[in-house]
Amino acid sequence: MRIFYTFAALTLTTTIMTAQKTIYLDPTQPIEDRVEDALSRLTTEEKVAMCHAQSKFSSPGVPRLGIPELWMSDGPHGVRAEINWNNWGYADWTNDSVTAFPALTALAATWDPSLSYAYGDALGEEALYRHKNVMLGPGVNIYRSPLNGRNFEYMGEDPYLAGEMVVPYIHGMQSHGVAACVKHFALNNQERWRGTVDVDLSERALYEIYLPAFKKAVEEGKAWSIMGAYNKIWGQHCCHNDRLLNKILKGDWAFDGVVITDWGGAHDTREAALNGLDLEMGSYTNGLTSESAFGYNDYYLADPYLKMLQEGEVAMATVDDKARRILRLIFRTAMNPTKGYGTLCTPEHYATARQIGAESLVLLKNDPVKEGKKKGAPLLPLEADKYGKILVVGNNAIRALNEGGGSSDLKVRDMISPLQALRERYGEKIDFAEGYTTGRPLYEEHETFDPVQAAQLRAEAIDKAKDADLVIYIGGLNKNAYQDCESTDRETYALPYEQDQLINGLAEVCPKIIVVNISGNAVEMDWADNVPSILQAWYLGSMGGYSIADVLSGDVNPSGKLPISIPYRLEDNGAHAFGERAYPGIESATASNAAIPGSIVAAGNNPRVEYAEDILVGYRWHDTKQIPARYPFGYGLSYTTFAYSKPRLSAKSIKAGEPLTLEVDITNTGERAGKEVAQLYVSDLKSSLPRPLKELKGFQKVALEPGETTTVSFPITTEMLSYYDPEQGWIAEPGDFSLLIGNQKATFTLE
Repeated sequence: MRIFYTFAALTLTTTIMTAQKTIYLDPTQPIEDRVEDALSRLTTEEKVAMCHAQSKFSSPGVPRLGIPELWMSDGPHGVRAEINWNNWGYADWTNDSVTAFPALTALAATWDPSLSYAYGDALGEEALYRHKNVMLGPGVNIYRSPLNGRNFEYMGEDPYLAGEMVVPYIHGMQSHGVAACVKHFALNNQERWRGTVDVDLSERALYEIYLPAFKKAVEEGKAWSIMGAYNKIWGQHCCHNDRLLNKILKGDWAFDGVVITDWGGAHDTREAALNGLDLEMGSYTNGLTSESAFGYNDYYLADPYLKMLQEGEVAMATVDDKARRILRLIFRTAMNPTKGYGTLCTPEHYATARQIGAESLVLLKNDPVKEGKKKGAPLLPLEADKYGKILVVGNNAIRALNEGGGSSDLKVRDMISPLQALRERYGEKIDFAEGYTTGRPLYEEHETFDPVQAAQLRAEAIDKAKDADLVIYIGGLNKNAYQDCESTDRETYALPYEQDQLINGLAEVCPKIIVVNISGNAVEMDWADNVPSILQAWYLGSMGGYSIADVLSGDVNPSGKLPISIPYRLEDNGAHAFGERAYPGIESATASNAAIPGSIVAAGNNPRVEYAEDILVGYRWHDTKQIPARYPFGYGLSYTTFAYSKPRLSAKSIKAGEPLTLEVDITNTGERAGKEVAQLYVSDLKSSLPRPLKELKGFQKVALEPGETTTVSFPITTEMLSYYDPEQGWIAEPGDFSLLIGNQKATFTLE
């Protein structure tokens, strides 16, 4: 046996050495030459095999030619633990614990593209160490409704912000030879009925709101792969949608990468063959939990596709295009000679996660607290020597929020809870009461809630608060089903577990209370007037506890700004202003697809959702309709103060192709060093078609010492002034415009 093994290895080595004389195995040759050489050597069967999965998270290469498999992993926020070859169970490896990075809502809340690059860079290193070629993220679907269970994976409600933040993330990740797979293309804005819902929207909404971030990911980010969405547009599933994939993505945007289904997102062989899909994954499952009785050769792009090719029902050119794209992806990733080895859970990765977490925190409120007849001061930053006993209350102070949420579930090596971080910083001053408790139901299961136990825990916490000098409440949502979780949407805008009662009860007995709300969505805050300080946190990952303690203590000045609006009431949100036709949609008794057991496609319904708010998504709705948000998009307080000078324009008018420049000085007028986000909005004072009151068109984050002044500048181009006219395409209409930055305004004319 030993002699046979040696002979086999020698034969294989000789074969490879001979094969290396060919172009496709020579990394010094241009990728396109290598792709064409490899393609010319493939049989039709080998080409088809490359177009579908061979396991839960891999697709085959071509062993005969030494072309390796593609290995993928879930996780826009970290590399998911290893999944079994052919079921959804975890493999229980002991070497797949990773860094959990902050969720993408947190990244968006930093408003800092340099941190986005650092995020992608660190995550790419961890993916490389885990031998992953494609990371299934980032997500740039627009935050349309605060009930969407998957909003925490996305970058907020504004297409410009999402686009500016996704590009450096892609660059950082792909610098390591790991492909970003930008998802979910497109209009996957709700989890309810996600596999069947048909989205009806205007051309303007499509092009102005829902496509721009994807377009930037492709044209500027140069993303190597795109994941299709589960839902339908124009009556056709997104994963094989001719207009979306062939005409827009691969035609208009010249995308040269691979379109990958969401797991279970393919439904028809002919459409998959002709309409732009390249790689089919997870078919006949719901992408999370259900298994299939079908084998991988039964996939739509497997034997059924091969049969259609052999019988001439579809052209061979279709499989050549798919194989060409997949080969290109393999050469960019699995066969990339410069990709290195990667690292995992390093001090540098933890520092990156901690910084992103700290800079994402948004200080929503910090009012002075009167002490007797004294005027009082804000509670934050927290000067612990003022307080003898600090009571921390809330399940999110101890809960492992890396767990749950669907495919973004992460297995971590280290997880610093807020309670641990506060105890490390303030020692014996810290006491704890849970206040409420939660279970861990899986996905579609509703959580049982015991009101008797809840009342008891609430009473215990309030009783402890009577003796506390300060209360830090750490609650919010979690990643259970029907909260921030894939496959289900939230059922209410309010906080779960009767937290409203708990917060109000704590505030009544201890007026010095800081609320730290951890969530991936806006939540109802009817208790906001009863508490002096509110800090909006997100799912902050492995170092999240330290990030929160850094800001509460004042070691880090809060600089996060909201990437979403927080309405007073759910119906103040544009998607909820038109009844169920606009969210979640209306079901029809007509089945759109034959049901497959365990499939993401449900039989017996064909729901349709109408985006009745059109282009007025998020702050565009609040501003234009004059419906105030409790806390608006772009809002965030600081421990210091900043002043803006009057803006300076390089000219009072511009012509197409002749940009002008806006400059403004920003001064730190406070006593602490801090960072400020200068946000530039454009307002069209008169247009032929309705437009939002204002739209974000630029931002810069600057760090300033006390008394320091810096100048920020923005180029103003006609593209920034354009809107989409269904009859004419993108146009910049002559007229007057206002530029809004800070509390300042400048006006100019487009000739």
